[in-house]
Amino acid sequence: MVEQIVSAVGVMIVGVLVCVAYFWLSNKLLDMIFPVRDGDVMAASRSLRRRAIVRPWLFVGPALLILLIYLVYPVIATLILSFYDRGGTQFVGLSNYLWALNDREFRQSIFNNILWLAVVPAACTFFGLVIAVLTDRIWWGNIAKSLVFMPMAISFVGASVIWKFVYDYRAEGETQIGILNALIQGLGGTPQVWIALPFWNNFFLMAILIWIQTGFAMVILSAALRGIPEETIEAAVIDGANGWQIFWKIMVPQIWGTIAVVWTTITILVLKVFDIVLTMTNGQWNTIVLANLMFDWMFRGGGDSGRSAAIAVIIMLAVTPIMVWNIRRANREMGGH
Repeated sequence: MVEQIVSAVGVMIVGVLVCVAYFWLSNKLLDMIFPVRDGDVMAASRSLRRRAIVRPWLFVGPALLILLIYLVYPVIATLILSFYDRGGTQFVGLSNYLWALNDREFRQSIFNNILWLAVVPAACTFFGLVIAVLTDRIWWGNIAKSLVFMPMAISFVGASVIWKFVYDYRAEGETQIGILNALIQGLGGTPQVWIALPFWNNFFLMAILIWIQTGFAMVILSAALRGIPEETIEAAVIDGANGWQIFWKIMVPQIWGTIAVVWTTITILVLKVFDIVLTMTNGQWNTIVLANLMFDWMFRGGGDSGRSAAIAVIIMLAVTPIMVWNIRRANREMGGH
C-alpha cells in the first residue's frame, strides 16, 4: 500500500516537472528562433507576431497529439474492426451489426440501457434540484450538501461494494447483515435476493448511480439557483405567489439551461455505465447493459473483436448526438455573452 502511494506521488511530481520543463524549453526555443533585436523595429514586430501565432500551438500541441493517439485513432480503428470477423482478419461487412439486431442478449441490453436512461438522469436531476433548494433554506445547508456530495469521491466499484452490504441476503432465519433485508425481516417480512429479482433488480442497481450522481447535480443546480436575481423572487412574493409557484414558475424556468446540461451530462454517463453492473451482478439476471456486453464479447469465451467493436460503435453513435447538442448549446450561451 505504501509503495503504491509513493509510486503515485512520484508519478505526479515527475509529470508536473516534465510539463514545466517542456513549456520552459519550448518558449526558450521559440525566442531563439524568432529573436527580437534592438534597433530593427520591423524585424522585432515580425518576430513578435510569429511568436504569437506559434506559442498557442506549443501549449495545445501535446493535448492534440494525445487526443489523436488515444481518441481519434481508436475510434477509427474500432469502426474498421467492426466490419471484420472475430479475429479481425476477414472482412464480413455488416454481419456483426445484423447479428446484434437479432441477438436476444443485445436486445436485452438495449432495453436495460433505455430503462437506465429513463430513470437515472431524471432522478438525479430531480433530487439534486430539490436538495439544492432545501439546503439553501437551512443554516446547516453546507454540511448537508457536503454529505450529499461525498459519494462523488467514491469510485463506482467502491460504491457497488458498499451497496452489496445494503442488498446482502442470508437464508431465512439467519442473521441478515444486509440493511434492506434486516429491516424487512425486522418488520416481519421475508428477505429477498434483491439483485436477482428480474426487472426490479435493474432499479436496485440504478439506485447506486443515483446515490453517486445526485451530489453532482445538486452542486451545479445550487450554483445556478444562486444566480437567480433576488428581485424576481421578491416580485413574485409581493404578487402573492406561494413557495410551490415560485419554485416551478420562477426558479425552474430561469435555470432550465443548467438543468438540461446536468441531464445530458448524466445521460452520457448512463450510456457508458459498466462498473456497477459488473461488480454487482456481472450482467446476470437480465441486468446486462451495452458496455458489459461489449466487454464480454471482447475478453470472454475466446473473444470476438468484431462483435465487441460493433457494440462499441453503437454506444458511440448513441452518445454522439447528445454530446453535439451539449456543445452547441454551450457555444450558443457563450456567444450570447
